[in-house]
Amino acid sequence: MARAATTSDAFNAIAEPQRREILVLLRGGERPVTELARDLGMSQPQASKHLRVLREVGLVRVRGEGRQRLYGLDARGLRPVHEWAGGFEQFWNGAFDRLEEYVQGLAQEGQEEPPDDGDQRQRRPA
Repeated sequence: MARAATTSDAFNAIAEPQRREILVLLRGGERPVTELARDLGMSQPQASKHLRVLREVGLVRVRGEGRQRLYGLDARGLRPVHEWAGGFEQFWNGAFDRLEEYVQGLAQEGQEEPPDDGDQRQRRPA
């Protein structure tokens, strides 16, 4: 089966690390393509290509302001990704609960055993 085009959905669009970086930058507000390109260390045409893909899947919106085009995050397009990832919440919550129980058990064991003070020297008050 052929792989779907990167513009088919949010999952494919955000598979590219530089596109994820663009979304992170846009969380702080609208930015022009030149600023995004500079901050990402890429050419303006490269940034424009990534922005086009993100716009086509509904993750980025664009508006004109004078001669400049400002790009902004449209996080509503991330809903399918959020819903899918949310399905793993129960797994992670269980893992963190087990880790917390383990750490608490270690702390209790440490309190029950007298400290092994191999250093018999007299301790001076600070």
